[in-house]
Amino acid sequence: MNRREVVAGLAGATAWPISARAQQSMTPVVGFLSSASAAPFAHLIAAFRDGLQEAGFVEQQNVAVEYRWADGRYDELPALAAELVRRQVSVIVTSGGDNVVFAAKAETATIPIVFVVGSDPVKIGLVAGHARPGGNVTGVNMVTIELVARRVGLLLEVAPAGLPIAVLVNPNFAPAATNAREAEAAARALGRQVTVFDATTADEINSAFVTMVQAPLGGLVVTADPFFNSRREQIVTLAGRNAVPAIYEWREFAELGGLMSYGTILPEAYRQEGIYAGRILKGEKPADLPVVQLSRFELVINLKTAKALGATIPPSLLARADEVIE
Repeated sequence: MNRREVVAGLAGATAWPISARAQQSMTPVVGFLSSASAAPFAHLIAAFRDGLQEAGFVEQQNVAVEYRWADGRYDELPALAAELVRRQVSVIVTSGGDNVVFAAKAETATIPIVFVVGSDPVKIGLVAGHARPGGNVTGVNMVTIELVARRVGLLLEVAPAGLPIAVLVNPNFAPAATNAREAEAAARALGRQVTVFDATTADEINSAFVTMVQAPLGGLVVTADPFFNSRREQIVTLAGRNAVPAIYEWREFAELGGLMSYGTILPEAYRQEGIYAGRILKGEKPADLPVVQLSRFELVINLKTAKALGATIPPSLLARADEVIE
């Protein structure tokens, strides 16, 4: 090999990595920020990827996604959001409630943000309006707080008459106080006393159950909270072990052995979030993308759990169920 061939070979060896890096730099990056943990949300990430694909983007092909998980430590969200802003991602997708999107919104007024929240985004100040959000924020409203009273009513169709009910909340979650007030008001309107139990860690969930079962208990309402969702196996196990009839927001609890769930369909929210992220990557503005409000709710009853608890499910309630797990 002569000198010219050697030089040409070296030039080719350096040119390819530079070209590859240039191509990689043109790949848009989505930042995914969540208050929860990765493993229990795997099926929701799959739904998010489905939405991205519907919009024309496939992870590791023509889009990259950087994930940040707070694992239930809400105080870490600002730092995680700041990391994504420093990374200069093309869009930030938030998962796990109000706390997450507010953390992202505090770090940037220019990077588009797509949320999934259970609160009304207009009432809590995230957007100017549902039809035209304005600013750099839009997303999906799962409608959770509005369904709290409905969950209390469903539980009381099954819970033993006259006994008080418990409400489990995470005070670190922004909508917790509102959720608790709604549950208390609904139960008292139906003639039941209510005790609210706080839990912010796995150990506090254990302690809450120890306390709540010391007196006769009619049932338990587990309020919406991403941390509770990531600890759903623990909560469902404790409810079963202590023979506590409980209602939850998401079907994932009922599938694990929880007695009942009533709420919107989580994977659909995350699919919509992926679609919006993809549309923004194509050039649409968050200000022009209306907030998607989910409108399909499902009641799931685990009849096997009901039998294990000795709970009687009225035929009228079974008839209204969207799914009965036997």
